[in-house]
Amino acid sequence: MSRTVQCVKLGKEAEGLDKPPYPGELGQRIFETISKEAWQQWMGQQTILINEYRISVIDPKGRAFLEEQMEKFLFGAGADTPEAFVPPSE
Repeated sequence: MSRTVQCVKLGKEAEGLDKPPYPGELGQRIFETISKEAWQQWMGQQTILINEYRISVIDPKGRAFLEEQMEKFLFGAGADTPEAFVPPSE
């Protein structure tokens, strides 16, 4: 049986993550309060940010930017969307 969490991003009870997806205290907070569905939404947003801003994940500044955006996306008002980003048409 999978575990459920009261997801703060989606505002509903949903299936929880299997393990903390990020190291440290922030990873534990995500594990306890973010659902798999919300985490997948973040992964999509993170991909957009990496591609549009050409972020190198090995660069400490790039990682710090992504961590800040992750917190905003999951626990705040939402991450920034790049000005030039155009969602793919269906």
